[in-house]
This record gives sequence, structure tokens and C-alpha cells, in this order.
Amino acid sequence: MYSLRLIPVSFIFVFLFSSARGGDPYFPAAGAGESGMGWSCVMKPGFWSSFHNQALLPFNKSAATGINYHSRFGISELGTKSAALVMPLDKAALGFVYSHFGYRDLARHSAGLACGILLSEKISAGVQADFFAEKTAGEYRERRSLSFEAGIHIKASEQVSLGIHLFNPVPGSFRKDKLPSSVRVGSGIRLSRDLFASAEAEMSTAGGLDIRTGFEYDPFRSFTIRGGFSSGGNSFCFGMGYIVRSVQMDLGFSTHDRLGVSTAVSVIFAFK
Repeated sequence: MYSLRLIPVSFIFVFLFSSARGGDPYFPAAGAGESGMGWSCVMKPGFWSSFHNQALLPFNKSAATGINYHSRFGISELGTKSAALVMPLDKAALGFVYSHFGYRDLARHSAGLACGILLSEKISAGVQADFFAEKTAGEYRERRSLSFEAGIHIKASEQVSLGIHLFNPVPGSFRKDKLPSSVRVGSGIRLSRDLFASAEAEMSTAGGLDIRTGFEYDPFRSFTIRGGFSSGGNSFCFGMGYIVRSVQMDLGFSTHDRLGVSTAVSVIFAFK
């Protein structure tokens, strides 16, 4: 039996389906650092690349594992728990990811296996197989679906990089589920040794067009400041990160013009 507290939660859940990546459960919100940059990261290498662009995986030079929790508006039923493992090879890398969104009566689990490879000094590509399991209350209690995603990264110059990512690029006539499709295109520039700026656009069948911008300022080798903006929900974002030996800790915040503030925290352990 539903509690009174879960009734408004269900309405918020439905509302989020019309939002951008930060609210759509088909796109797990992984990486507090990426959250702090407004999710403008399709071209930026990082540990959480399997959730954003698999072509970036080969830039991880050491094996690592990490966990992330994204709390939407302080409501536990709308939280996302994510975990990942990255294993670098010679000129390639493997990624294993898992994510859980929702609560007991309305939840979605997703898992993925990814591979990224350096094709040349300036071009890398990656692909990932995805599995989704959705549980809802009612007549149809559980649904499962398979899909894939792929991306490419281009190093245009020493300072400029480009990223393109496709999620579920399957023609509608071949689909047997309601998985959305999306395409992300973005560019980043290294303005100085300490400052990186990025901008990207995403078109999704679940949420329309979303424009994102972000920056990352690294005044010290171990401390990072981030900021960004996403047009989905008019979301202003900021965050920070700190590295202690082989442990990286990140904290990110994002606002929504109607629903309030979301918080993300992640911890990454590198095995050097």
C-alpha cells in the first residue's frame, strides 16, 4: 500500500521524464565532478566515461573503481546509486558500470560493459552494451530491455577536443521497448594549464534539446573548483574535488528552477 509521502514522489518522477539528463533515469547521473560542470563532459576524459562517452575510457591510465550517489532534491526515493570499474589495457580500456534509480515500487536497474580504444594519436572510439530492468507497481511489474551506445573523441589540437555520443541509436520500427534515443555533441578547450572550459548540446527523444556549459579550475594539483549551467530546468551547477594519494573525492550541486537543489558525491579509488 502506498504511503502518503510517495504520492507526491510519483508526481515528481513523472515530471522528471520531461527533464534533461539530470532527471531522466535512463541516463544515470554518475560523477559528482561531471555534475558540478553541468554534465558538460562528453569530450572530457574521466573515470565516469562509461556513463557519458566510452571513447574516453583509454585515457584512464590506471585501474580504478568508484561509487557515486546522486540525491535529487533531498528525496531518497529519487536517488541514484552508481558504481564502476575501469581496467586499462595497452591502447584500450574496459569499463563495467551499474546504476540503480528509484525506490521499492518504482525502480530501474542498469548495467553495462564498455570498451574504448585509441584508433590514432588524435581519434578514439568506444561502444557499450546496456541492460535495463524496470520494476513498477501494477499489472506489468517488471520489464527488461537491451540496447547499446557508442561514442567518438577527436583531439583537434593540443588545446581543443571534440566528443560525440549516441545512446540507443535504433530506428523506431525495430524497437520493442520505450527506451529513448539521444545524441550528444560537445567541444572543450584547455585555456591554460589550470583552466578547462566546455560546451555541449544534447537532443533526446525523452527531453528535447539541452544546452550545457561548464568549466574546471585546478589551481592546485590536488584541489579543483567546477561550475556549469544546463538549460534543462535552468540548472546552475557548481562543485569541488580533492585528491589524497590514490583517492579522489568529488562533490557537486545542481539547481532546478522548480524542484530545488540536487547533491552528488563520488569517491574513486585508483590502483597504481
